[in-house]
Amino acid sequence: MEQRQSSPEHAAMHEHEVSHDSVAKHEHVAKQEHATKHEHAMHERTETDRRAHNHDVKAYDRDAPRHPPKTRIVDESRKEMKETNIDQFRELGLQEELLRALSDLGFTTPTEVQIKAIPLVINGNDVIAGSATGSGKTLVFGAGIIHNVTKNKGIQALVLTPTRELAEQIQVALKSFAKYRQMSITAVYGGVSINPQFRALERADVVVGTPGRILDHLERRTIDLSNVKHLILDEADRMLDMGFLDDVKKIMSQCPKEKQTLLFSATISSEITEISKRFMKNPVKVSAVAMVDPSKMDQVYYDVKTNMKFSLLVHLMKKENTGLVMVFCNSRHYTDTVAKNLNRNKIEAMAIHGGLSQAQRSSTLEKFNSKDTFVLVCTDVAARGLDIPGVSHIYNYDMPLDAKQYIHRIGRTARAGKSGKVINLVCDRDHESFGKILREYDIKIQKLEKPMVEKIELSASTRGDGSRFGGSGPRGEFGRGPSREGGMHRGSYQGRGDSRPSGGGRFDRNPRDDDSSAARYGTTDSSARRERFVSRSQEGRSEQGSNSGPRRGSSGPRRSFGGSRSSGAPRGGRARR
Repeated sequence: MEQRQSSPEHAAMHEHEVSHDSVAKHEHVAKQEHATKHEHAMHERTETDRRAHNHDVKAYDRDAPRHPPKTRIVDESRKEMKETNIDQFRELGLQEELLRALSDLGFTTPTEVQIKAIPLVINGNDVIAGSATGSGKTLVFGAGIIHNVTKNKGIQALVLTPTRELAEQIQVALKSFAKYRQMSITAVYGGVSINPQFRALERADVVVGTPGRILDHLERRTIDLSNVKHLILDEADRMLDMGFLDDVKKIMSQCPKEKQTLLFSATISSEITEISKRFMKNPVKVSAVAMVDPSKMDQVYYDVKTNMKFSLLVHLMKKENTGLVMVFCNSRHYTDTVAKNLNRNKIEAMAIHGGLSQAQRSSTLEKFNSKDTFVLVCTDVAARGLDIPGVSHIYNYDMPLDAKQYIHRIGRTARAGKSGKVINLVCDRDHESFGKILREYDIKIQKLEKPMVEKIELSASTRGDGSRFGGSGPRGEFGRGPSREGGMHRGSYQGRGDSRPSGGGRFDRNPRDDDSSAARYGTTDSSARRERFVSRSQEGRSEQGSNSGPRRGSSGPRRSFGGSRSSGAPRGGRARR
């Protein structure tokens, strides 16, 4: 085979092609290197710019005020302080869900009664706690409820309270404590429609209620207490003072024997001792120091004529530098009259007593607590149980018939380390009650000379003002309205004493109109109306035959469990339903 020989031209051409390929390859590598160098350069430039920018920002921050860092430091300090305070509650054995709720509510340090009683409650002991309003006892029994109640297993906890307002207040507090626990908490009391309560009780895990309405549900068989594991009597002495002893016993007898019973009372009477022996198992007694500081309470009294009492009240209110003020009267009629006349004299005031509808009472307390109104004229229904902070002055327009009520009244001020003042307006008809207070309690009350005051004519309150039962017309609910001559009510179920002006006479001191029974009127539907009817009729008869003076110490009409008419029912008809 003939060997092929390359010519010089072919060799030169091949060398040229190799040289061209090498150059192209070199150029490609050079472009890649250039692109890489460019990319690195851009990255370095970006990094340099970023560093320069950060440097400028840091320099700006260094020169700027340092408020944000300070704020963070304060918040961290508060957080640490809150955790430290919650640890004090954790040591009492509270669950984490409750501790979270307390942290959200801003609880700081447990009170004395909480420190002493919460471990006992969680341990399952029966407890009798001597503690006043504002001592933190709601958390004590609330801890046991939240610790043991399980959702959808029937009513497992029952809390009995003397008044509607206290029932509402406890319901709100328990719901806030159970924020991270699923349970249904409902309140049942009189003065409102009973029908919505039927549905609420079907799904309730915890019930807070007044004795009268609880009995109504028991009679109707719309409440089942067979699963109750925790029974709480709050303000027990107040309930018994209002005549609820038999009602409380009947309710307690409907609960299982194997349960925890907690009893909270400012005073321990023989009746409370009787209940503890019959219904409690080896109760542990716990006492706490009163929240009221006597050293910061200034108590004074003025000896004043009856017809000058209101004039002095207006004078003192306009002269005293006050915060929230509570004025106590012994009757609903006086409460309405004093509040009405204070407003006429440019002192904004609102009245609260057992004769008002629940909506009116709740609205009044809400305005007073929010400081939309600074003067609350009230009967003793507001003296116990309700948490009304910031009260600086207590005026006793009427001295209480029961010396113990005086202590309950003045306990609304000088609380939580704050100062307070109690001013007593003592006229002729108050001397006996005032002397009894001084004899039974070691209290120093300074007498002050009555200043010169301008006499203010007191206008009587009429029932047509709508101040009772929510009435808005001139006739009210039961009254006949003013006479054609412009006079006051004469014939009505409320008694002729309603037409008497406040500030004088013996007619204003009828114990039947005292709100120790007035608070009870709002606890039932049919029973409440029956009691109101009986009370008004007796009130009218007692005032018509009052030449011998008012009857003192009357305990008021008694309620029967079966719904029968009271023995003191008026002649001529059945109770109004």
